[in-house]
Amino acid sequence: MVIRRLTAAALATVLAFGGAAPGWAAPVSTHVEASSAFPASKPESVGFSADGLKALDAHMQGLVDAGHLPGVTTMLVRHGKVVNFEVHGKKGFDGPPMTKDTVFRIYSQSKPVTGVAMMILFEEGKWKLDDPVSKYIPEFASLRVFKGVNSDGSFDTVPADRPPTMREIMSHSGGFAYGLVPDNPIDKAYVDTGVLGSKSSDEFIKRVAALPLVAQPGTRWKYSVSVDIQGLIVEKLSGMSLGDFMQKRIFTPLKMVDTGFWLPAEKTSRLASLYAWGPKVHKLVPADGFMVLDISKPPVMASGGGGLVSTNADYARFAQMLLNGGELDGARILKPETVKLMRTNMLSDTIMNSDVPPFNTAKGRGFGLDFAVVLDSAKAGPQGNGTYSWGGAAGTWFWIDPTNDLFFLGMIHILNKDGDPAIAHIDQDSAKFVYDALKDPSK
Repeated sequence: MVIRRLTAAALATVLAFGGAAPGWAAPVSTHVEASSAFPASKPESVGFSADGLKALDAHMQGLVDAGHLPGVTTMLVRHGKVVNFEVHGKKGFDGPPMTKDTVFRIYSQSKPVTGVAMMILFEEGKWKLDDPVSKYIPEFASLRVFKGVNSDGSFDTVPADRPPTMREIMSHSGGFAYGLVPDNPIDKAYVDTGVLGSKSSDEFIKRVAALPLVAQPGTRWKYSVSVDIQGLIVEKLSGMSLGDFMQKRIFTPLKMVDTGFWLPAEKTSRLASLYAWGPKVHKLVPADGFMVLDISKPPVMASGGGGLVSTNADYARFAQMLLNGGELDGARILKPETVKLMRTNMLSDTIMNSDVPPFNTAKGRGFGLDFAVVLDSAKAGPQGNGTYSWGGAAGTWFWIDPTNDLFFLGMIHILNKDGDPAIAHIDQDSAKFVYDALKDPSK
């Protein structure tokens, strides 16, 4: 199955930084027709049942017709050919029709892009997996670990056995927290100290360093600010802003013309309206609050964990590059062995042998370098072994299945979608339809 979102909020990395700063990449103005990203193929020629894929389309259209979604886009590609690329509904309930070039805030689906940026620098010898993160962020040299809360409200802590490693911050096992779901003392402290509202990278690092880790490095999987830390490391090692680095090394070579950290005025008409599930009214309402990033201007600090906007067609080029082993249309982004490393489980035996979800041996899932990974399809299925995936807080999702040489992308624009049972598992539901329709994997 697709890795399910722990909660809608818990999958978002949203640093609500305000103001403008130079150097943050926006999607370039050149437009490429979305449907021309890859050649099309009849489903049967690549092992799929056309009727089976019609069932997928009918399911998505049914969600729109019943009012669970204003609109949705989905794309299935096998052997580098588009098997199914459909749009349903509208950009907003009262808006124009959804189109193949509709722009979405992809929130935590930004994380794999930041991971690729990190691995470009890895290939250049700028860092190693088992380097302590304190080698690049000295403020993390003397971190402490949470043990409890004292009677006066202060934290009882012990020194960390060692600083987290780069491997651990790329697999969310370094011990950091997030603050998006403040249901425990450390995440609450992230909120109270304004970590996610930091106005500069220095302020962000100082605030994170001042708070204890939730566990000793390497002993627990905990969704965290780790990918925003990675974004700052990319800047430090490259001497460029994260947006400019991504533009030069990823977006321009891959012809991802609609992906960036903000959206120029001439493209705003293509942006899908953002909604949220309203638990009190039990329906979708226009989203507001800190989760709604201002993407009309460059951010002061780009969120490597959740700040990008993109389209289905653009992200498809990123996914196909990975499925190809790091290359697309003559543009080599990563070496094949580096892509393989990214989809290799990086979690320690301590974590994998635990019974704490969502990643352990019993579940058949692990976590690589900024990707969730299927280790045992019989337990985690229906995707093939080695499938890697992630998603975003507003409901975008994808998986890349190297065993079956395919990838799938879905995009909706709903925060807190788990409140509506009809769309809470839209990623898992889509996987069932796709693999039920794959009748002849040998083709």
